Amino acid sequence: MDDLHSINDAINRRAGRKLGPSILVSLSLVAIVWASLAFQPIFFAALVTLAVCLGIREISRAFAQVETKISSNALIVATIGLSAATWQGGVAGLAVATAVALPILLINLLRNGPEGFVASATATTLVLVYLPFLAGFLILLGNESNGLAQVMTFVILVGCNDTFGYFVGVLIGKHPMAPKISPKKSWEGLFGSIVFTTLGGGLMFHYVLDIQWHIGAIVGLLIVFTATSGDLIESAMKRDLHLKDMGSLLPGHGGILDRLDSVLLSAPALWLTLELVQRYL
Repeated sequence: MDDLHSINDAINRRAGRKLGPSILVSLSLVAIVWASLAFQPIFFAALVTLAVCLGIREISRAFAQVETKISSNALIVATIGLSAATWQGGVAGLAVATAVALPILLINLLRNGPEGFVASATATTLVLVYLPFLAGFLILLGNESNGLAQVMTFVILVGCNDTFGYFVGVLIGKHPMAPKISPKKSWEGLFGSIVFTTLGGGLMFHYVLDIQWHIGAIVGLLIVFTATSGDLIESAMKRDLHLKDMGSLLPGHGGILDRLDSVLLSAPALWLTLELVQRYL
């Protein structure tokens, strides 16, 4: 038993996380997503909206530490509007709502005067696009007749990338991929992500979405790129803001944004791929 504890402690130290809570939280999130879609898809849209609102709270606190002010309340209202427009109007609703929300948010910042306006406006635009706009594609994936299959395929693909990249990196990772941005991310971990996400994509597309397995394998490679890039982007943001995690809401993960990082860039990629497949294949 002591040997098992020693091994677990060694893994935790190398990974920089507590493994047990991290796995439990991941499985719980998957169960919540599945239950919301299986019961009533609109609850999934509400779940995505809630996650984005919590993420906005986290990132607004992070920006406040470097004296960049954004209105989290205004962004939360915009998020609710974007989610509702996406649910009702699809991708056109998402695009129009974003185009309407941005100038309103910028006008709202004028109340604070000219000092720091450029930094606040830039941060506000980043948050609007990075969180509610990109997350809107999750709602698009779920708001289809086969929404459960599409979203669970997405969950499996991102999960394969994160999980196997994590485990392979912890077990045999020796060559840092981006040491200045994310020192624990290794080329060996990336290889693990590529192998298992490609495999997972082929299986999910063939058996769940009834689409040719080789398309799923290609999409798996795409998800590795977008999910890894999303992870690195969020890591770069945290390093620039001198943070270890964006929050502490999710044990073993950090904050909501630490869980959404690989999701946000990957959702548009899968949505676009499925749209192209449905239209042209």
